[in-house]
Amino acid sequence: MRCTLAALAAAALAAACGAALAQGDYPSKPLRLVVGFAAGGISDVLARALVVKLGPNLGQQVIVDNKPGAGTTIAGEFVAKSAPDGYTIWLHDITTHAINASLYAKLPYESLKDFTPITLVASTPLMLVIHPSTPASSVPELVALLKARPGYYSYGSSGTGTIVHLSSEMLKTAAGGLDVLHVPYKGSAPATTAILASEVTFVFSTMPPAVSNVRGGRLRALAVTTPKRTAAAPEVPTMIEAGLPGFEIVLYSGILGPAGMSQGIVRRLNAEFAKVVNDPDIRAVYDKIGADPITDSPDEFRAMIAAEIAKLGPVVRASGARVE
Repeated sequence: MRCTLAALAAAALAAACGAALAQGDYPSKPLRLVVGFAAGGISDVLARALVVKLGPNLGQQVIVDNKPGAGTTIAGEFVAKSAPDGYTIWLHDITTHAINASLYAKLPYESLKDFTPITLVASTPLMLVIHPSTPASSVPELVALLKARPGYYSYGSSGTGTIVHLSSEMLKTAAGGLDVLHVPYKGSAPATTAILASEVTFVFSTMPPAVSNVRGGRLRALAVTTPKRTAAAPEVPTMIEAGLPGFEIVLYSGILGPAGMSQGIVRRLNAEFAKVVNDPDIRAVYDKIGADPITDSPDEFRAMIAAEIAKLGPVVRASGARVE
C-alpha cells in the first residue's frame, strides 16, 4: 500500500511539475484569435489592431480567424469545444453574447459555464445610418417615413441575435410599433455594404464602417446609441437627444477562452491584453474608430457578463425577438 501511495504521489507531483512547466513555456506556438463576424466590423477591426502588439509581446504570432454567422454562435461553439490550452481565444461582442442567452431557444453551449472570461478590451456605440437618398435627416423623420408605408422598408443587421439586430427591434418598440423587414448579414461591414447599395433602409452600424462612410458622404448618420456623443463624430446626436428617452446601447468587446483554462495562462493573457489596450498606438486606433479602452480582472469580467445577461434578457423578451 505504501508503494502504491508513493507511486501515486510521485505521479501527481510529476503531473503538477509538468503543468507548471507547460504554463511557464506558454506560449510555445501561434495563437488563434477567433472573431464571430466578417471582416470590417468593430470586432474584426479591434482584433487586427490588438494582434499587431499582442503577438510581439507574447513572442508568438496571433492569427485572426473570422467565423461569421448565426449571431456569433458558430464562433462560440468552435471556441467552447476547443482545447482550454490558451491557444484558441475569442474576441467577442459581449453584448451579443449576453443577448443570445435569452434570444436563442437552444444554444450549442452554456453562455457562462462553457467559457473562461479573460478581460474586457473596449466599449463602443452603434451609429444609426441611412443612405443619403433616403428622405430623412433625423430619427423622428426616419420614424415618420417608416410609419407612412408599413411593411415596405427594411433594416440590415450583423446577424440574427446580434446587438445590431436588437437595437433595431428596440427602435421599433420605442417608436410605438414599426412594421419593417429584418435582413440579417454575416457582420456589420456586409450590412453597411448593403445600405450603401440601398438594399436596406437603415442599419445600426458598428463604428468603423459607419464613420468612414459618413465622413465620405456615402452614408448619413442620424444618431449614436451611447448616453453621450462620441469623439469620433461629435456632431451626431444620441438616440436620447433625438427624442427616444432611455434608448441606450453600449457595445462591449472582450476576450473569452474555453472553459477550464489554467489560472496561470488566464493571468498572463489578462496582463498582456491590458498592456496592449493601454499602448499609445492602440489608443490612437481606438480614438479613430470611436472606441473607449477598458480592461478588468477575469472575476470582474465574469460578473459583468452575468449582469449583462440579466439586464438584457427582459429587453430581448420585450422586443419579441426569438430564434428557435
